[in-house]
Amino acid sequence: QVQLVESGGGSVQAGGSLRLSCVTSGATDRIYAMAWFRQPPGQEREWVAAVGTRTGDTAYADSVKGRFTISTVALQMNSLKPEDTAMYYCAAKGLGGHWSRPSSFNYWGQGTQVTVSS
Repeated sequence: QVQLVESGGGSVQAGGSLRLSCVTSGATDRIYAMAWFRQPPGQEREWVAAVGTRTGDTAYADSVKGRFTISTVALQMNSLKPEDTAMYYCAAKGLGGHWSRPSSFNYWGQGTQVTVSS
């Protein structure tokens, strides 16, 4: 099993920055990619960004491209907007499945809340 624990959420004004961390433990050798998803209130979970843990390849949703930076341990969020307000989840997966689909991920953290005020 793999355990994921997120931290770093909070409240910030528009234009500000936050850094979300994701600490992994357990059978981490099973992990081939990590991603961040977010779920705004009353909406479905959406993909934010992903990184290949063996290749270092990264990908971003259009809505965050140029503002967010993902690594295997964190998500740096700059120039935050009110529409970034959501519960943010770290996720990890093994081989197979597309890294933008929640169903591809076997392991999830408990989530951390990000609130951006205008």
